[in-house]
Amino acid sequence: MTKVVQYIIQFLLGENATQEAISSVGYTSDPNLFNKYKIVIHPSNFFDNDIYGRQESIPQLPLKTIERDIPLLFGDEREVLTGDTLIIYADIIASSFFLISRYEETVNRSTRDEHGRFPGKASLPYQAQFINRPIVEEYGSFLRNKLKGLGIDTSDEEQKIKSVYLTHDVDSPFFCRTWRNVVRETLNGGNIFLSAKRKFGALYNDANFTFPWLFNENSKLTDKSGEKKCQSVVFFKVGGNTKQDKPVYSISGSDIKTLFDLCDTNNVAIGLHSSYQAGMQPELIAKEKQQLEKALTKRVRFNRHHFLSCREPEDMELLIKAGIEEDFTMGYADAAGFRLGTCRPVQWINPVTKEITPLLLHPLTIMDRSLVESKYMGLSYEQALDYCKGLIEQTALHNGEITLLWHNTSVTEYSKDYLKQLYKDLLNEIEER
Repeated sequence: MTKVVQYIIQFLLGENATQEAISSVGYTSDPNLFNKYKIVIHPSNFFDNDIYGRQESIPQLPLKTIERDIPLLFGDEREVLTGDTLIIYADIIASSFFLISRYEETVNRSTRDEHGRFPGKASLPYQAQFINRPIVEEYGSFLRNKLKGLGIDTSDEEQKIKSVYLTHDVDSPFFCRTWRNVVRETLNGGNIFLSAKRKFGALYNDANFTFPWLFNENSKLTDKSGEKKCQSVVFFKVGGNTKQDKPVYSISGSDIKTLFDLCDTNNVAIGLHSSYQAGMQPELIAKEKQQLEKALTKRVRFNRHHFLSCREPEDMELLIKAGIEEDFTMGYADAAGFRLGTCRPVQWINPVTKEITPLLLHPLTIMDRSLVESKYMGLSYEQALDYCKGLIEQTALHNGEITLLWHNTSVTEYSKDYLKQLYKDLLNEIEER
């Protein structure tokens, strides 16, 4: 646990924290060690062997709060000055661990939706109404302010968005490019000759092939922000035999190769979109990754699960084993916001082993369908824009990272919702930050 505690302390203080600030903070209940630190965070009982991993370790509502109404998961607001050391009983170490490790999903393994996912609306951040606040960053501000009060220099983060990932999952890249599509359209009452014409027509005229439009919109932000700040990523699905994995497309086909080339021309990174089946059988991830790498003739480092269906901590371990270095799955389908309690990328901590892993998790801030689907948030355009602006503002306040997930099928000419306009509006909002 020592490495985990040190990692969380440094994460809370920020990447620009001085060594003096980091070494000034301790996490101990031993009075003999208090004088080693300027601030001691007194542990709650969260990590006790007879509590950890049990249902009684889950915080009960309503939560306690500390400065500026920051929700506190463990400990309380007491502070005691012992000699020159400030003892803080707000256990922001355990509270941060709980969130960034997705601990509650491990304890509540029976709480899953029809796709085997932990529902956002069942989560503590949603239930306690802070899903729209990166409270881990608020804990960091709280800790830095305490250090400043004791004369310890801390480097405040800039209040602007540090990085942006504009991501797109390739679930249904084409509307009518195969004989299977032609049969589908004909059986649905379409004209077989028109369907055949679509199959043999120009790819760029296909209704679902909106990637040129997406990449063009993305490039406007990238040109103004710079490639170091703003990157586009497209996730390709390789395998999967479930109905949720349909439509199946061949990554060796000429149309997909054209999309590969389009990504290359536009400096768009490519990641693996692990199939729905791989969500149920995560041992398939390595095979799917190898197939994508073979088609691309280069290494794949990024992943996002189809349906956001990374279900259990053990699945993460198989991502690591497969050679995935960065994952973009960590958002709830039914509630946009800060699933990990943070707006910054964080090394995944395995809540079972309590060990830091090499897998970097990128918080998924906003997914298009989360906003519009009635079974999820069901927001109007005005509500969605206002809510998303709030998430962007919170991210900018803490020098965080924004990740958007917009599907190519959400910006087609036949789309009947507001998602195409909203995407443009959100890129403009991000540009201003």
